[in-house]
Amino acid sequence: MSMSIRFSLRKVALSALVSGAFLGAAPALQAQTINAVMHASLRVLDPIMTTAHITRNHGYMIYDTLLATDGKNEIKPQMVEKWEVSADGKSYTFTLRDGLKWHDGAAVNAEDCVASIKRWAEQDKMGQMMTSQMTEMKVIDDKRFVMTFKAPTDIALRALAKPSGVAPFMMPKRIAETPSGQPIKEYIGSGPFKMVQAEFKPGLQVVYEKNTDYVPRSEPASGLAGGKVVNVDRVKWVAMPDAMTSVNALINGEVDYLEQMPYDMLPLVENNADIKLEVFDPHGYQTVMRMNFLNPPFDNKLIRQAAMLAVDQEDVLQALIGNDKYYKTCAALFGCGLPYESQAGADVTVKANLEKAKALLKQANYDGKPIVILQPTDSASVSPQPVVIGQALKAAGFNVQMQAMDWQTLVTRRASQAPVSEGGWNIFATNNVMAEASDPLRAFGVAANGKKAWFGWPDVPAIEALREKFALTSDLAEQKKLANDIQELVISEGVLLPMGEYYVPAALRKNLSDPMTASVPVFWGMKKTDK
Repeated sequence: MSMSIRFSLRKVALSALVSGAFLGAAPALQAQTINAVMHASLRVLDPIMTTAHITRNHGYMIYDTLLATDGKNEIKPQMVEKWEVSADGKSYTFTLRDGLKWHDGAAVNAEDCVASIKRWAEQDKMGQMMTSQMTEMKVIDDKRFVMTFKAPTDIALRALAKPSGVAPFMMPKRIAETPSGQPIKEYIGSGPFKMVQAEFKPGLQVVYEKNTDYVPRSEPASGLAGGKVVNVDRVKWVAMPDAMTSVNALINGEVDYLEQMPYDMLPLVENNADIKLEVFDPHGYQTVMRMNFLNPPFDNKLIRQAAMLAVDQEDVLQALIGNDKYYKTCAALFGCGLPYESQAGADVTVKANLEKAKALLKQANYDGKPIVILQPTDSASVSPQPVVIGQALKAAGFNVQMQAMDWQTLVTRRASQAPVSEGGWNIFATNNVMAEASDPLRAFGVAANGKKAWFGWPDVPAIEALREKFALTSDLAEQKKLANDIQELVISEGVLLPMGEYYVPAALRKNLSDPMTASVPVFWGMKKTDK
């Protein structure tokens, strides 16, 4: 047994007291309550105002979507019973299925859905593209509404089925009419669970109970589509003070499920007969580097290219994951093994080329201007990448300044368009679920419409023109060509650097069965027994 494993085991024993004290001396857990530790604590409850994955996960508990993506990445009806396309391909008429109710007992109607789509589309990059192509969206009657576009396109289907980023969750009209820049104040959906608001403790716990009025679809569940059958009475998300406490609570049976098992603690549970490890999202995550186009020196294309050439995917993934069972290098901006996989720019994105990076810096007359890299210190999934990037850029000849902060501070800081001297920045790194980055419209980091783009604000009109063409065609061959061309431009211009893909194992006790394989951790379908 290695010294690190012995140390970890000793920490497990010591943290037993911590987890027991945290969970309290409560009565034996009800057999039909799943106790889960998610990757982060829940504080923000409005899933339209943020791309935070924990808020998205919360959204899937209590809300539903009109369409959904199944396990084969195909678009299926969800709240919708059917859709009809006009002969000219410009209009889509959606009909809601029977039995849809909000958690307050009111019937779901088309007005609710139109209001929800409008609010979502103001915040989501794909929704914005859809709206730019739409001429009208109107209610026909209580169960039907129509969307009409300038030209034939199926973007309505692709947008309303998008599973992540900002997912298009449906809400009652009175809630959906909340301005998109303001948080909602009621948390009423039509989904398979209801939020028990009296038991919500921000950052500590959130409790959901089975929605007994929910009518699942008749089809088997697949991905995020099909019948959302709830087999337990309650699901409780609890926050733990640290990863070791969470693992200890799982080993002791105090919790049933860890959404993300720490890689360095896998040896603690791999041979435990009561615990199983599973990767539920087959497409996993992508980690990326983002440069700020507004601030020197990355307002210079050659210097952006030099920075990308300095970074090696294998180095990043080793630091982030360490276990090659759970990662792979990948040149494809829209995912390896996915429909829009491309090798465009692979000579830049996968292996570092320090000599070429140095040559580009010399060609660009780089004057040694400091590169400010934002380094979060409190999140294991985003802490290692900036350190590796900083070391790589130093080796290439950049003058690097690391600025340490917690993740929430970084999230605020990266939204600043100010000069570096006034609180701006040059580089940060983050991660995407591949489900939210698998095509040029879903991938919000690919948008290059200047100050309307994602943090970093690239302004590359040629990319936007190709994205619009992608939105307007439903021909897969044409879409693949456009995706390849977009990837080539994204890498050439330094819009976004993919740094590899990885997979996150969940850990669950063996008294849980039938978990869903999906791009989002969901709790419908899951069963719990006493043993």
